[in-house]
This record gives sequence, C-alpha cells and structure tokens, in this order.
Amino acid sequence: MTRTCSLLGAAIDTGASRPGCLMGPASLRTAGLAEAIRALGWAITDLGDVTIAPQDPLPHANAAIHHLAEMRAWIEEIAPKAHAAAAAHDLPVFMGGDHSISAGTVAGMARHAADLGRPLYVLWLDAHPDLHSPDTTQSGNLHGTPVAYVTGQPGFDAYPPLQVAVDPANICMMGIRSVDSAERDLILKLGIDVHDMRAIDETGVLVPLRRFLDRVRATGGLLHVSFDVDFLDPGIAPAVGTTVPGGATFREAHLIMETLCDSGLVSSLDLVELNPFLDERGRTASLLCDLTASLMGRRVLDRPTRSFA
Repeated sequence: MTRTCSLLGAAIDTGASRPGCLMGPASLRTAGLAEAIRALGWAITDLGDVTIAPQDPLPHANAAIHHLAEMRAWIEEIAPKAHAAAAAHDLPVFMGGDHSISAGTVAGMARHAADLGRPLYVLWLDAHPDLHSPDTTQSGNLHGTPVAYVTGQPGFDAYPPLQVAVDPANICMMGIRSVDSAERDLILKLGIDVHDMRAIDETGVLVPLRRFLDRVRATGGLLHVSFDVDFLDPGIAPAVGTTVPGGATFREAHLIMETLCDSGLVSSLDLVELNPFLDERGRTASLLCDLTASLMGRRVLDRPTRSFA
C-alpha cells in the first residue's frame, strides 16, 4: 500500500532576529523535496503555505519581545492545519520558517495523538532547547519558546490556549550545545532527556536514539521529529542565522534519519530555520532534502552524486 505524505509550509521569520527564513519553504521546493520523496514511492500532496493577516501589536511586560501578535496568529493558523494534515496523511512534513512554527505543528500533532488515544513523543534535533517563555527570554526572539509552550509551562497567556500538552518526559533532545541558565534550570526541573554534543561525542548518536525509540514503541506512541538546521555543523549547513560550532556531521545526521526510517515510528517532521539568504548555492536546502529522503526510505547505496560546479 502506498504511503502518503503532505507538505505544508509556513513562511515565518518573525520569531527570529535575522530575516530570511520566510524563504525556507520555497527553497525546499526548489531544491526538489517533493521529487525526492515521490521517487521513494510515496504519494505526495503539497498543501501550500499557511499565511496570516497583518496584526496589531500586542504589548508585553518584557520589552525585548517582538512580533508577539504574529506569533499568536501563526499558532492559531498552523495548529489546526497540522492536525488536519496528520489525520489525512501518513507523514506530514512541515516546512519553516523559523522554529516558532513548531509551537503550532507540535500542538496540532499532540491533538492528533490524543484523538487516537496515543501519547506524542518529540525528537528535538537542535543546538538550542527552545525552553524560554516570553517572560524569560532576553533576546525577545520567540523561536526560542516552542518547547516551553507545548509542554504547558507558565507565562504563555498571550499565546493561544493549549488544547493538549506534551509530557516533558516524552521529549528527547539531541545536539544541544547552547543553553541559557533559565533553560538549564527548566530542563532539570522537567526531567527532559537531553543529549548534548559532548554526550554524543562519548556515546555516539545510536545509543540514546535507540533507547528513546524503544520507549516510543513500547507505549504505542506517535513520534514527531523537529529538525533545526543548526543541529548540523555550520561547516556543512551554513544557511542558518543561529550558527553554533560543533554540530552534527553529515554522517551522524544521515545515520539518525536512516535509523528513524528503520523504526517505522515517525508520524510527522519539521524542517526549520533554513535561511536561503545565507546559503551557498543551495547546498543546505539540498542537504535537508537528502536527509528527509533518508528518513523516508533512501539507503546509503542510493545517494546521488551532487556537483555544485
């Protein structure tokens, strides 16, 4: 039976400080994401891009906050569309935009999992834990708040009411290497499973990943994968505004995606923080397409040779 995949874009860059992520969905389409997935035998539907109307500013006690009204509007538009995409297709792929898209996609997937009476698990592949609230962020960049929001933490009165929260114990973070003190404290308080780059250097990616996948499988959970470009080392993925040295290598990233494919557990995917304005002849967009293909069935021996000459 042919599996179905949908693409849904959200051209968001108001959650970040550096413009350009709004071109992410178009860049992924131009790089051939749909064609790569279709070539693996999936039936694919492109649902287009979510849009929002112009917003009047929302005030907040934290003067650093910017684009709060836009953040609320994006969540209100994305969450129900993510929920509908999950109900209609085996594996929706959500194309950002900055990581604030995940406040909507994860909220929608949590609601979908609840509809099925199953727990939602989240694999967060990122240099940052994104565990701030609007009260604690010092930068005011709301792409640093999705995990705190979807786990039901306080301080989100200006965001849409959360219908279904994700259990923090069901989140696994890999690749973390830039954490603020407020986020560090919350990680410890909530008991989130975090594997920073030192842990990955010591154990490799397979030990923590397989342990997490075993938990998802044992409980009959759905698995949402949120893939931030800055999970990767900037040497191989320069198209991101929040570069942190020492990220995942090409081989580590493909191993993770192929292992996820082997598990058969992934039910949805975010591809976020791609900023084509910072890319080098599309190399980061092409890499994201290749990694997505590994998640969806491409094997090592099937990888194409690429030339950017």
